[in-house]
Amino acid sequence: MVEDRTTPRTVERKPRTLLEASGPASWRIALPHTTAAVPIARALIRTALADIEVSPDSDTAELLTAELVANAVEHTHIGTPIKLVVELLPTGCQVEVHDGDPAPPGNLTRSAHDTGPGPWQEHGRGLLLIRALSSACGHRPTDGGKAVWFTLPSRS
Repeated sequence: MVEDRTTPRTVERKPRTLLEASGPASWRIALPHTTAAVPIARALIRTALADIEVSPDSDTAELLTAELVANAVEHTHIGTPIKLVVELLPTGCQVEVHDGDPAPPGNLTRSAHDTGPGPWQEHGRGLLLIRALSSACGHRPTDGGKAVWFTLPSRS
């Protein structure tokens, strides 16, 4: 029996989504230890969230990412590496900023004695924003310092 090869066969394939390949998609980027790191980080989070159907609020993600990166630039020694990690999760996203300072990043948890920054203080609102606008936040030690993170849920 001879096989007829004159008629091409079409194979129907289901399109793959970004999250289908091997679990959550993630991005890692080393940032300069300058204020230029903030717009780079904002652009990365905006790009990461742009092409997914149900994503977290990108404006909030950009704002909180900018706060974490600005804190890392301001509160760590020049020359220590800063790294941004963005992970898309089935339920939203998690953003981490790694820096070389092992010291905790101030107060990421609300306490009974927390009055927040005074009305005339120029600093101190970044962590307050992160606590208020994220679904979860925290920090953890890493081999080279610490990672400060937040998660945002997907918009329904």
